[in-house]
Amino acid sequence: MEIKFALGPGKEITLASAPGVFTPNMTTSLLIQAVGSTVGEPVDLLDLGCGTGVVGVALYQQGLIKTKVSASDLSEAAVKCSRDNFERYACPAEVRCGTLFEPWVGMKFEVIVDDISGISQSVADVSPWFQGVPCETGEDGVDLVAEIIRSAPQYLKEGGRFFFPVLSLSSVDRILQVARETFFTVEKVGRREWPLPAELKAHLPLLRKLGAEGAISLEERFGMVVCYTETYLAMNPY
Repeated sequence: MEIKFALGPGKEITLASAPGVFTPNMTTSLLIQAVGSTVGEPVDLLDLGCGTGVVGVALYQQGLIKTKVSASDLSEAAVKCSRDNFERYACPAEVRCGTLFEPWVGMKFEVIVDDISGISQSVADVSPWFQGVPCETGEDGVDLVAEIIRSAPQYLKEGGRFFFPVLSLSSVDRILQVARETFFTVEKVGRREWPLPAELKAHLPLLRKLGAEGAISLEERFGMVVCYTETYLAMNPY
């Protein structure tokens, strides 16, 4: 199967995808924008949780890849799709299958982009986003993200940069606390608000319960539930 993804105004690419492979979304776009707006030269880049490989393809087309994209995903189907898409767009890449940083033991990168799920598992279970895609994030959406943040320094070269997203359908404060305990510099480099998807409106009692428990950050304005995605740049690990 194939999907379309907009890289910007008037620029759309076609990507190979498959059942169980995460479809790139607004968070993906924000991560691409975050790297594109802060990295001014070609770098050795790792795309963690690569899915279709669109982050690597997009940054390669912007001239930000030094030699090749390094990319990995837990899903063998995602690895195949990424390889197909890198080949389609003539992007040099090494794609490996494995959990989190496991495929890259002993390696270091100038930039790491983390696009691995970070929303409450209870929300993921009732959302339309994770059909067939593993999402073992914990009730507050922190588990996977925290593990990645804490592990990232050992895979970064000196002066390296780590980009990660935070969604309000997780415990934003807890994720940022982990980031600030791991890195001296943690900067917000992007934010976008979005209305709660129609598919989740039927689950408002669950969302309100999670919000009251501090598992997610729930904002209600004028009868609307507003969610947000933020992207962060972390540098200078302790």
